[in-house]
Amino acid sequence: MIPQVKPQLGREEEEAVLEVLRSGMLAAGRQVREFEEKFCAYNNSRFAVATSSGTTALHVMMEAVGIRPGDKVFVTPYSFIASANAILYTGAIPVFVDIDPATFNLSYQELEHAAKKHPDAKAILVVHLFGLPADMLEIVELAHKQNLILLEDCAQATGAAYRGVKVGNFGKAAAFSFYPTKNMTSGEGGMVVTGDPAAEEKARILVNQGQRRRYDHEVVGYNYRLSNIHAAIGLAQLGKLDEFNRIRVENAMYYQQRINNPEVIKPGLPADRTHVFNQYTVRVKDREKFTSYLTARDIGFGIYYPQIIPAQKPYRDNHAGAWPAAEKLSESCVSIPVHPSLRRDEVMFIADAINNYG
Repeated sequence: MIPQVKPQLGREEEEAVLEVLRSGMLAAGRQVREFEEKFCAYNNSRFAVATSSGTTALHVMMEAVGIRPGDKVFVTPYSFIASANAILYTGAIPVFVDIDPATFNLSYQELEHAAKKHPDAKAILVVHLFGLPADMLEIVELAHKQNLILLEDCAQATGAAYRGVKVGNFGKAAAFSFYPTKNMTSGEGGMVVTGDPAAEEKARILVNQGQRRRYDHEVVGYNYRLSNIHAAIGLAQLGKLDEFNRIRVENAMYYQQRINNPEVIKPGLPADRTHVFNQYTVRVKDREKFTSYLTARDIGFGIYYPQIIPAQKPYRDNHAGAWPAAEKLSESCVSIPVHPSLRRDEVMFIADAINNYG
């Protein structure tokens, strides 16, 4: 079976973890600080605060920028549920806005309509889905015009860029994830980046049980610290990220050029942004038939996401509405292997198999 996802871990990660184990300093310490500093440098960001996961990064980011109970936050219905859950964690209200079916990201036109319908909204959470940046030029202008706090969920897009600017640098703060399925991993882990010193200070206190100094608790915080073990893995992976992304793009471009089956709709690739292909996601009319075909040929696949967030049980009673573009995608999308562990003959085999589907 060709796996749909496969983390690439090597000797560098092993040696980095062994160094931490031998030091006896397993909790947050030197490696975490170094990871924060090097991630800042890589992403051209001013401040970074490491967290225990991408979800905790989203939660801390929300609180750090001042999202409070009752605030309305615009967000996509087509993402992993953590994008919306983090809004609920603060007591705020997710307002779901439909997507552009060509990019799978928030539709600017739908967002503009939602802003008129909810003039009291507080923020926009943009998700750069599958590694493709959203249309940030218009969204930044709208946020400025409507006095909305702009936040970014970059969980699937580390290294991606819009018009030469890396994601995570367009809003007040951004959250990244280093889960094993992401473009780089720390095992589990996340990062909040911001250019606002007040947000950085608040985030740093929140992840550390609300304390700036030991046993001096200023607010009710959380145990969201990243460990030295995870940071050590992250540091080794960060040094490989550009190469990982280069191979992902190379594999994706082979699919773009080679796959020519009219039954399979390939993803859109706007020329003004750098896609890092956390997923290579196609659309098909009969997903059950297509995935059965892939399974019979030992080709792994993923379905992201079979239900939109407002259709999930915790949301459906309080978030009535229609999001036709997102709903249609949730019924038709399939992600095929694009990860950097793939051999070229495997990429060729997958493309040829898809061309023979029908």
